[in-house]
Amino acid sequence: MSTIQYVTQETLEQMKAELQRMKAVDRPAASRAIAEAREKGDLKENAEYDAAKEAQGMLEARIAALEGVMANVRVLDISSIDTSKVSILTQVTLTNLKTNKQVIYKVVSEKEADLKAGKISVTSPIGKGILGKKVGETAEVQAPAGVLNFRIEAITAG
Repeated sequence: MSTIQYVTQETLEQMKAELQRMKAVDRPAASRAIAEAREKGDLKENAEYDAAKEAQGMLEARIAALEGVMANVRVLDISSIDTSKVSILTQVTLTNLKTNKQVIYKVVSEKEADLKAGKISVTSPIGKGILGKKVGETAEVQAPAGVLNFRIEAITAG
């Protein structure tokens, strides 16, 4: 069961570069490490060989996982984003009704989420709570710290 992930063109390019690096640089390095460890003698008692094989297995698993994700990505064009309601790739200005503080978030996919950069995942509690809301509406968000209420102040193309 694969789930579609929506990403920007920039994120897709980063994913492609990471996959290329793992295949072109990391994979040959793992093979060399195994070959060097193999030359050191009895494989039954060679911890270096076991570690190199395990590292290679983990690398192959990461490659397979990234290929799986990339097979199910859909690239979103920021110019076609509907700003009448909160959706992925919109930038949203929210007012916390309890503290009266304003915050600005860009709603992005899980792969792109970075709270320090103001990017929240569409699957996060706040992301889920504000999704589909329009300017002026209030969103009740169930967060780990309790229920938070936000008013949607503005929606722009992120």
